[in-house]
Amino acid sequence: MSRPMPRRRVPWRTIAWLTLVWVLLWGDFSPATILVGLIVGFGLTAVFPLPSIRFKGQFHPSSALFLVWRFAIDLVVASVQVALLALSPSRHPRGAVIRVELRSHSDLYLTFTAQLTTLVPGSLVVEANRQAGVLYLHLLDVDTLGGIEKVRADTLEVEARILRSFASDQELEAAGLARHPRSKRGRRST
Repeated sequence: MSRPMPRRRVPWRTIAWLTLVWVLLWGDFSPATILVGLIVGFGLTAVFPLPSIRFKGQFHPSSALFLVWRFAIDLVVASVQVALLALSPSRHPRGAVIRVELRSHSDLYLTFTAQLTTLVPGSLVVEANRQAGVLYLHLLDVDTLGGIEKVRADTLEVEARILRSFASDQELEAAGLARHPRSKRGRRST
């Protein structure tokens, strides 16, 4: 006896977001644009279904606020550094590709870390190895960023802020981190 195929749920939230993006891209809030956006959203989710990611963590608002605050600071500082580098034609940047081994092997946290790292000017994730939990970063100028080891430490600090914002206590413990960065329990020797 054959088993019936399980019914796939319609990802209405994803379709709604795709419709919103469609409408914003067209800049027209007419019923026809919304209807076409719904059709495109439904078609995309049917043809390219996203795998479900199990989220075992919990949201910590104060840590997330700190994550956003530090990201904004990193964004401004890196933008100024890249602008100064671009405005000094006599200076030749010394680029590099480095390997950063993350503490967590979760696809969700690896993706979040890669995105926040790539969004900051001067570094770009060129490869993410999800099985090994490794990011490969291309650096525009190693000297401006403080050296290879500083970039590794900064990337691990971004991951730590993400984990403190979204991970469960068990995930933090597995990564060797404490909920609060000043806690002695969470410090790792490198």
